[in-house]
Amino acid sequence: MWSLALSTLRHRASAFAAAFVAMLLGAAIVSACGGLMETGIRLAVPPQRLAGAAVVVTGDQSYALPKADPEDEEEDVQYGLLPERVPLDPGLAGRLARVPGVAAAVPDTSGAGAVQAVAVTAEDGTDTRELAERVERAVAGSAVVLTGDERGLAEFPEALAARENLIVLAAVFGAMAIIVSMFVVAATLALSVQQRQREMALLRAIGTTPGQVRRMVVAETMALSIAAAVPGGLLGPVLGGWLFDRLVDNAVVPGVVVYGQGWLPAAVGVAVSLLSALIAALVTARRAASARPAEALAEAAAPPVRTGAVRRAAAVTCFAGGVALALVTVLFMHGPLVSSTAGPAVLLWAIGLALVAPTLVKAVTSVLARPVLALSGPAGYLAVLNTRAGTARLAAAVVPVLLATGMATANLYMQTTQTGAAGRAYAESLLADLVVTPATPDTLDQVRAVEGVAAASEYVTSTGYVDAPHDAWQREEGWPLRGVSAEGVEKTVATTVIGGDLRQLKGDTVALTAVHARNIGRGGVGLGDTVTMRLGDRAQVKLRVVALLRVETGNEMALLPASTLAPHTTAGAPSRILVRAADGVTREALTGELRRLGLEVQGRDALTAAFGAAQNTQAWVNYLLVGVIVAYTAIAVVNTQVMATARRRREFGLQRLTGSTRGQVLRMTGVEALMVAVTGILLGTVASAISLVPFAIAVDGSPLPSGPWGIYAGVVGAVAVITVGATWLPAWLVTRSRPAEAAAALT
Repeated sequence: MWSLALSTLRHRASAFAAAFVAMLLGAAIVSACGGLMETGIRLAVPPQRLAGAAVVVTGDQSYALPKADPEDEEEDVQYGLLPERVPLDPGLAGRLARVPGVAAAVPDTSGAGAVQAVAVTAEDGTDTRELAERVERAVAGSAVVLTGDERGLAEFPEALAARENLIVLAAVFGAMAIIVSMFVVAATLALSVQQRQREMALLRAIGTTPGQVRRMVVAETMALSIAAAVPGGLLGPVLGGWLFDRLVDNAVVPGVVVYGQGWLPAAVGVAVSLLSALIAALVTARRAASARPAEALAEAAAPPVRTGAVRRAAAVTCFAGGVALALVTVLFMHGPLVSSTAGPAVLLWAIGLALVAPTLVKAVTSVLARPVLALSGPAGYLAVLNTRAGTARLAAAVVPVLLATGMATANLYMQTTQTGAAGRAYAESLLADLVVTPATPDTLDQVRAVEGVAAASEYVTSTGYVDAPHDAWQREEGWPLRGVSAEGVEKTVATTVIGGDLRQLKGDTVALTAVHARNIGRGGVGLGDTVTMRLGDRAQVKLRVVALLRVETGNEMALLPASTLAPHTTAGAPSRILVRAADGVTREALTGELRRLGLEVQGRDALTAAFGAAQNTQAWVNYLLVGVIVAYTAIAVVNTQVMATARRRREFGLQRLTGSTRGQVLRMTGVEALMVAVTGILLGTVASAISLVPFAIAVDGSPLPSGPWGIYAGVVGAVAVITVGATWLPAWLVTRSRPAEAAAALT
C-alpha cells in the first residue's frame, strides 16, 4: 500500500501540491509558536551591570493570589506579577557575606534609597551551583536567587511581564493555528480526493475493498505530511525569530530578552502536523471508501450535494458552543476578559458554517444566479451551470475564503472596539486640564497657590491585590490603583460617588467601585469596612472603605491617598500633578503661569496619548499574530483555487473544441471566482457579525463594533483579489495549450 501511495504521489505531484504547502506552513506556524513559548518559559536575560556576580539575590515579583478556602489543597493557585520593585531587607547583604564560599555580597540600590538586589561573588574554587544552594538556604524563601542568564532579571524586572505575554500569546495563537491548520488540510485533501473520485470508483469496480482504498488515502496523506512537516518544523525557528524581533521592535518584549528555540518546539510542530493530517485523512478516506462501486462511478460524473450526519452533528455542536459563548460574553464578561470568550466564538461559528458549506453554498449560489445571469451574459450563464454541477468543488473552495474573511474581520474589529472603548473610558475619567511634573509636596502647594487653579491633585498609578476578605472578582492582573489627593480629586478625576465621601480619602483608606465591593467577602464590603490589600511592592496594608464609586465598564479601579500609595511604588513619589483650571481661565494662560515656576506643563492629552500608546502596543501584538494566521488561510485560498482550476484543463479543452474562445473560458472562470469570493465573504461576514455583536455590547454597550469601515473594505477587497487572481492565473496558463491537446489530457 505504501508503494502504491508513493507512486500516486509521484505521478500526481500537482494534485497534492496544495496539501503539501498547507501542511508545511501549518507545521512552521505551530513550531514558531512553540519557540515563543519556550523563550517565555526560559526567559534568558543576560546581566549587564551585575555580570561579574556568580549569584544575584533580588525581590520576588510573583504573587500567589489568596484561595477562597486556604485549606483546600485541590484549588488551583493563581499567580500575579507585582508591578513595583520589591525591596530587600537592608541587612541581607551582611548576612550573605558570612555564607561559606562568598567572597563578597554587595547591595545594589541603583539610586532608589532601597536595596533592590545583592550581587554575590564566589571565592576561588567555589562551585556556582553549590553557592546558589547555600544562598537559597540563607534567604529562606524571602528573596529569589538567580544564576546564569536569569541574573539579568534583577536589573530588568520589567522583563518578567514578557514571560506571561509570550506564553499566553503562543498558547492562544498556537491553538488557533492547530485548529485552522487541521481544517484547511482537511478541506484541501477533500478537494484532492474529490477530483480523483472517478479513479477511486474504478478501483472499487475492479475489486479493491473499502479498507484498501481507505489505507491508500491515509498512506498517501501520511507520506505527504512527513515530507511537508519535517521542513516545516525546521522552518519554525526562522519564523519564530522573525515574530520575536517584531515584538521587540514594537516594545512588546524588552530587547534584553534573548530568543531561544530548541528541538522540542520543532518536534511538536511536526507531531501536530502529522496528527492533523492523519485525522483529516481518516475523515476524507471514510467518504471515499464508503460508496458502492456503481454509486461511486455515478457520483464521479455528478458529485451529490449532501451533508452527512456526522458533519451536521459537529456543526450543531459548534453553533451551540457559539451561542453559549455569546450569552456568557454579554451576561458575565467585562473589560479585558471579554475577548477570552468572544475570540473562540468566532472560530466556532466559522467552523460550524464550514461544516455545512455544501448546503449553504448551494443556497447562496442559487440566489446569486439571477444577478450573475443578468450582468455577465454567456460567460455568466456557463459559470452558473458549472457552479450548479460542481457545488461540492465550489464548497471546498469557499471554506478557506470563509475562514479568512471571518477571522480577519472579527479579530480586527474586536481589537479596535476594545482599544477604542478603553481609550474613551480613560479620557472620560480625567477632568483635569493640565498635567504638571515634577510632583513633590512643595510643588503641590505651589500649584494650588497659583491664581486660576481651581483644584490640584497628586496622581500615582500602580496595581494591587485584595488579600482579605476573599475577592471573588480578582484576576491575575490585579486591580488598577490610583493615588490621588482628597482635596482635589473630585475636580480632577471623573468619579460618580454613590456612597461615602472622597474628602475622607486620607491615611489608610480606599474608595472601591460598588460592583467590586459587592464581590469581596461572603456578603460584600461596605462603608467603614476594612480590606487588606497587597500593594505593588508586596507591602500589605489595611484600608478602611470611605467611598463607593460607579465607573464605566473597563475602567474599574481603586482610589487610594497618594501619600499612602506613592511610597510603595518604584519611584517612591507621585509622578504627576493633575490641575483643573478655574472658570474663565484658559489652559494657555494657566500653562504660562505654571511654567514661570519652572514646572513642566502638558495638556491632559499627554496622559491619554500615553495610555493609547500602551493600548496600541498590545493591539499590535494581536494584529501581528492574527495576521500570520490569516495569511496562512489566504495561502490556503490560493492553493485550493489553483488546484481546482488546474485540474479543469481537459474541461476547458473540450469547451474550446465545441466553439468557445479562450477569452470566453477565461471570463467564465473569472465569474466563477467572483461567485466563490462573494459566497465565502458573505458566510465569513455572518460568522464575524454573530460574534462581534455580543462582544460590542459587552465592551461598549452598542451592538455595532467601533472602528473604520475601511478595515472591512480592505479585508473584502484583499480576499476577492486573492480568490480571483488564484483562479484566473492558472486558468490563463492551462488554456495556453491547443484545445485538442488539452481535451486529450487525463487530468
